[in-house]
Amino acid sequence: MDIKVFANGTLAWGGRTIRCALGRGGVTGTKREGDGATPAGCFLLRQVLYRPDRLAPPAVYLPARPLEAADGWCDDAADAAYNRPVRRPFAARHETLWRADGLYDLLAVIGYNDAPPLPGLGSAIFLHVAAPGYAPTEGCVALALPDLSEILTAWRPDWRLVIDPA
Repeated sequence: MDIKVFANGTLAWGGRTIRCALGRGGVTGTKREGDGATPAGCFLLRQVLYRPDRLAPPAVYLPARPLEAADGWCDDAADAAYNRPVRRPFAARHETLWRADGLYDLLAVIGYNDAPPLPGLGSAIFLHVAAPGYAPTEGCVALALPDLSEILTAWRPDWRLVIDPA
């Protein structure tokens, strides 16, 4: 099954359409690091991460693990760990996954630019919890926590996330 994300900020699955937040740079087929755009294409989800101090372990078919305070994600295109998880402190530029704002309380890693990562084509593209008011992301797809939880619980290994640029 495909779960479809549209550039108008909606996501369709299971016969329903729900709201989502996308990158401040819109949806693009030519994603670049730092452009704030959500990459267009068809993607698998790689794994689920969650804050164990805020959520119970999710019942998912994807590989899942609890986040730790030292978890990060390298977004420095010049570093060998680009678009890969890292442990903090980490010398190169990176994103902190253990956040106070709750946006990464539950997230799924979208299989974008990861097999292998190509420097500069974008990193840290996640399906995660939306900010209040569905504020734009830095390139991720964000949903209300109940919607995200429901989708990840239902997700099967052969499903795909299709992000439509139109």
